[in-house]
Amino acid sequence: MARVVKALGVSGSLREASFNTAALRAAAELVPEGMALEIADIGDIPLYNEDVRQAGYPRPVQKFREQIGAADALLFATPEYNYSIPGVLKNAIDWASRPPDPPVIGKPVAIMGATASLWGTTRAQYHLRQCFVFLNMFPVNKPEVLIAQAPNKFDAAGKLADQPTRDIIAQLLIALRDWTRRLYPG
Repeated sequence: MARVVKALGVSGSLREASFNTAALRAAAELVPEGMALEIADIGDIPLYNEDVRQAGYPRPVQKFREQIGAADALLFATPEYNYSIPGVLKNAIDWASRPPDPPVIGKPVAIMGATASLWGTTRAQYHLRQCFVFLNMFPVNKPEVLIAQAPNKFDAAGKLADQPTRDIIAQLLIALRDWTRRLYPG
C-alpha cells in the first residue's frame, strides 16, 4: 500500500472571507485517498528581517518552518495583487527559504488561485513558479487551477459551490499526490 502524502496548504490572503482560503478549505474536503491536507496560518509571521533571523526565528516562523518540514508536499492558494503574488505570501516564503536547512528546498508543490477578475491569478502563479525555480521546488504543471470570477463560484457562507472548479481542484490534488510519490517513492 502506498504511503499517505502529507500536504500543507498555504493561503496568500489574510482576509477573513478570502476566496483563496476558501479554496484551500474545499481542497481539504476533496483530498483523494492516500493524501492528507493541513492548512497553515501565516497571519502572525512578522516581516522578514535578517537581524531578527540571526537572533533566532520568531515562534510563528518556527512553527511554519516545522509544518513545511513535516509535509511531503505544499499547496499554495494565491490571490493576484498588482500582477504578482501578495507580499504576505512572499514574506512567508522568504522566511521558509533561509538557513539553516530551508524546509522548502526540494518540495513538490502545486498552485491554485482565486480572484474576482477574469484572469484567474495567471500572473501571480507565474511569479510564484519563478520563486520555486530558485528554491529548487518541484511544481505540478497541470492541471492549472485558475479560479476567475470567484464571487460567482462561492456561496454566501464561503463554500466552493461551482462543481467544475471543485472537479479541477480534485484533479490537482491527485496530480500533487502522484507527483510527490513519483519524486519520493517509499
